[in-house]
Amino acid sequence: MQLERYSPAQRGLKDIGWLKSNFLFSFSGYYNPVRAGFGLLRVFNDDYVDPENGFGIHPHANMEIISVMLSGSMSHIDSLGYKETVHKDWVQIMSAGSGMRHEEHNVGQDEVNFLQIWIEPKLQNITPRYQRRSFPEDKRVNQLTTIVSNEEGQSHCWINQNAKLSLGYFEKGQPLTYSFNPLNKGLFVFNINGSFEVNDQPLTDREALGLWDTNQLQFSFQTDSRFLLIEVPVNH
Repeated sequence: MQLERYSPAQRGLKDIGWLKSNFLFSFSGYYNPVRAGFGLLRVFNDDYVDPENGFGIHPHANMEIISVMLSGSMSHIDSLGYKETVHKDWVQIMSAGSGMRHEEHNVGQDEVNFLQIWIEPKLQNITPRYQRRSFPEDKRVNQLTTIVSNEEGQSHCWINQNAKLSLGYFEKGQPLTYSFNPLNKGLFVFNINGSFEVNDQPLTDREALGLWDTNQLQFSFQTDSRFLLIEVPVNH
């Protein structure tokens, strides 16, 4: 097994008052030549947005963009005609394809915290599409829940890449074994909060591990823990 650790102390930071962003990889004004991404996972931002603030309309193309809502309520308006609000435990995707525009704002009374994830697409210039689904935490205790996949389905969002994202909420002492096909695949593990180990590698709050050259991982939870797994093509 090979691994790379992403410590919270090594993240890029952006603070413009209403927006506080933490960049695990090079993004915006933050550049780190050894933090360009993990395989086809190119962007992983831990963002905080103040009430009554947000991102004005802006374009995207040929990127799979995923938002995982950890707290608060955020509006979404796009050039495809979608206009709605997503909340905690909601996940939304944009397969930007040949191009689309969108805007999003904190429309609640509390701070929004969401994970912004970009994955390179499998096919270029596809017809753009938007999708969102809700994954209530009380319905996924002590089980992994697929939130995004390359396969179409009614229970998760799907994207234009051979990747899979899963949310976990496991109580202290519960067992978990994760297996996947290691052929050109790696697993990115992000600890939202809690304390646990992955193959005896400890992870604390907001810490991440990139793992490859393995096909099975053992999780050991020292406290109740919330985390995100991203199975993604790599070229190690």
